[in-house]
Amino acid sequence: MAGESNGGLKDGPSAGIKARLAELGIDLPQVAAPVAAYVPAARVGNQVWTSGQLPFVDGALPSTGKVGAEVSADDAYGYARTAVLNALAAVDSVVGLDNVTGVVKVVGYVASAPDFTGQPGVVNGASDVVGEIFGEAGAHVRSAVGVAVLPLDAPVEVELVVEVSDAS
Repeated sequence: MAGESNGGLKDGPSAGIKARLAELGIDLPQVAAPVAAYVPAARVGNQVWTSGQLPFVDGALPSTGKVGAEVSADDAYGYARTAVLNALAAVDSVVGLDNVTGVVKVVGYVASAPDFTGQPGVVNGASDVVGEIFGEAGAHVRSAVGVAVLPLDAPVEVELVVEVSDAS
């Protein structure tokens, strides 16, 4: 709702997303360098779409392998959180996070062992932190998809679509 200081951003940020990140003790990472021929994020009209973001920390993956085998679901939850923070860094580089008026969609890919079916719980790592940061404006549609393998043998990959103010 407009005018709330908790990140309810319907009519634009009241306290600002950068201030909310500081309040939560979250440091936005540097934009992760692409691992192939693409850009990290692109603006299309009043939306910014990110490329799939891996859970890089200081340029390296903290873990590799399949969730449900080499990687625990709890660890993967944290990696999904890291990946969406990398996606937010990419958004910030294009329009500035304080210009984001809402989160539209989160897509999470989980490199899964054949019998692992907990993909939604893993991708909650991304959804939960988006909700903490954006409040009501963080409510989004989502897909959580199990896959055989991801680039660089990463356990998770996250994409993000956000809405931005016309003035940004």
